[in-house]
Amino acid sequence: MRLSVVIPTLNAAVFLPLTLASLEGAGDVVVVDGGSADGTVELASRLGARAAAAPMGRGRQLMAGAAAARGDWLLFLHADTQLDPGWKQAVEMFRADPANRNKAAVFRFALDDPSPRARRLERIVAWRVRWMGLPYGDQGLLIHRDFYHALGGFKPLPLMEDVDLMRRIGRARLVVLPIAARTSAERWRRDGWLLRSFRNLTCLALYFAGVSPRLIKRLYG
Repeated sequence: MRLSVVIPTLNAAVFLPLTLASLEGAGDVVVVDGGSADGTVELASRLGARAAAAPMGRGRQLMAGAAAARGDWLLFLHADTQLDPGWKQAVEMFRADPANRNKAAVFRFALDDPSPRARRLERIVAWRVRWMGLPYGDQGLLIHRDFYHALGGFKPLPLMEDVDLMRRIGRARLVVLPIAARTSAERWRRDGWLLRSFRNLTCLALYFAGVSPRLIKRLYG
């Protein structure tokens, strides 16, 4: 019942050391790069991960990582997200229950920022996950390989690949593990807390309205 961790990257050298350090003892870690120019691939190999290449785009990179993974269980994780201590025990408890082979798990969303704005956003995300069953990829995703393939896996989407798969999993088959996946708040600090959150909400609304992820990508970058 081996675990494989799949991490899509694009110019992620600044984040990768801490992310990989939080995964110490994970075993099979696959870093799937979409064409970095900052030494991400070399750094990943030096830090003990297996490096693979895929066309740029998180959906395509996640697909390639799942294909290259060796484990029965897959853990998809963003390059700027670190798992808090205790994650391995939480993962093992989830995997130990045979009923969870047809379920998926995510971690609790957290940001590496001490501000009240970060805590407020964390509460909003917790509400969205609890009532809508829609975590994003920055909460990680733990899923058995057979269930992943039965669902059709990630699609080669340029955007919303995480929401697309979460909708197929469904809220009733989703478990939130009591461990934080702590993501960099740099995007919110750079773009503005309200503007970044509004952008994310607009992209989600357009996706649910049936707008193509490729068009959303062109509109919002």
